[in-house]
Amino acid sequence: MRDYRKYEVWKLGHKITLKVYGITKIFPKDEQFGLISQMRRASYSIPSNISEGCGRESDAEFKRFLVIARGSAAELEYFTVLANDLGYLDEVTHTQIYDDVNKVKRSLNNLIQKI
Repeated sequence: MRDYRKYEVWKLGHKITLKVYGITKIFPKDEQFGLISQMRRASYSIPSNISEGCGRESDAEFKRFLVIARGSAAELEYFTVLANDLGYLDEVTHTQIYDDVNKVKRSLNNLIQKI
């Protein structure tokens, strides 16, 4: 069994989740069950799927959960674009999160290829 806390990609995914929870606190209240919920779910899905994959027995299962995490990262990438276009994010915050999400996607791609 792997220790998910040793993976840099998990650490970055967790960092992104904390950022998303922080920034979505200032979104309009009418987005509580819309964009706020979706961004938070997509963000925590990244490290949680990495964690779950680490608890699986085979490399194939681990890889499958990494692919799911990568899909969640792609989803979050779009949500950051949408939030920015709706005026909920300033350009600096949008760029930081967008760059972090793309870094996590690259890291997941590299890890998937190594397995």
